[in-house]
Amino acid sequence: MDLIEKFEAARPHLLSLAFRIVGSSHDAEDAVQAAWVRAQTAAPAQLENPDGWFTTVTARLCLDHLRSRQRRGEVELPSDELPDERLTADEEFIRREDVSRALLVVLSELSPKQRVAYVLHDLFAVPFEQIASVLDTTPVSAKKLASRARTRLRGAEHRDHDQFAQHLEVVEAFLTAARGGDIDRLVALMAPDAVRTTDSRLLPDGAPQRVRGARAVAEETRSFLDRIRVTDPAVVAGSPGAIIAPGGHPVATIRFDIRDSHIEAIEITAYKPGDLSRILGHTTVGTG
Repeated sequence: MDLIEKFEAARPHLLSLAFRIVGSSHDAEDAVQAAWVRAQTAAPAQLENPDGWFTTVTARLCLDHLRSRQRRGEVELPSDELPDERLTADEEFIRREDVSRALLVVLSELSPKQRVAYVLHDLFAVPFEQIASVLDTTPVSAKKLASRARTRLRGAEHRDHDQFAQHLEVVEAFLTAARGGDIDRLVALMAPDAVRTTDSRLLPDGAPQRVRGARAVAEETRSFLDRIRVTDPAVVAGSPGAIIAPGGHPVATIRFDIRDSHIEAIEITAYKPGDLSRILGHTTVGTG
C-alpha cells in the first residue's frame, strides 16, 4: 500500500478526531488536508508507523488552530449568527458520526491542551507517550491535563445515581416522542398541570413565555420540531436536561423538574458557558 492509500484509509479516523478537537467540520477538513501535505514531504523514517504519524500531526495542527483562536481572542458565534452552510455541514457530520452535541459544547470550554489530551486519550485511546509529543510535554503532564479535563467534564457526582439515571431516561423518552410527533406519549410523560417556561429571547413574536397543562405543552412541540431534532439529553447545572445545539453550537439549555417519573416543569434558557456543569457518567453522550 503506497502513502496515498494509507492516508486515505486513515482519513475518516483523522476527520473524526479533528472534528472533536476543533468543533467544526470545515476546520477539521483543513487540518487533515494540511496533514496530508506534510505527509508528502516527510522522511521515510518518520512514516515507519504511518497511522501514528498521521494522528500526531493532525492533532498538532488542531492544537495550533485552537491556540490561534485563543490568541486572536475569538469567541464562538451563536448558532443563529453562523453561516447556514457551516451549520449544515457540522450538523451532517454530527449525525453521520453520531457525535454528542453536549460533549462538543463542554469540550469547547476546556483549554486547548486539555481538549486535545482528553479527546486523544479518552475518546481515541491514544497513549500518553504519543499525546506528550503532540503537546510538547511529558507523559506525566499529558496525563494530568486529561485528568483535569475529565474532572471539569464530570463535576460533582449526583447523590442518587439510580434516580438520576431514571430521570434522564424520561428526558430521552420525551425528546424521542417529540421528534416523532407522539402527542399521547408526551402527555403520558408529564404531570397533568406541567408548566413550560421559556426565555423570551428564544421565542418568536407573540409566543407565550409560559404554557400550562400537559396537553398544551405537548401540542406546542409541533411548532418547534426543527429545534427538537437538534436537541440531545444532557446534565444542566446538575439537573436532568437537554442541550439545543445545531451542528454542536449551543442555542439553549432545557431543565426538567421530574417527580415520580413525570415531568412537572420544563425551563428553556438561552445558553451561557458553564451551563452544563457535568456531562459524563449519567448521560447518553457515550464516547462521542
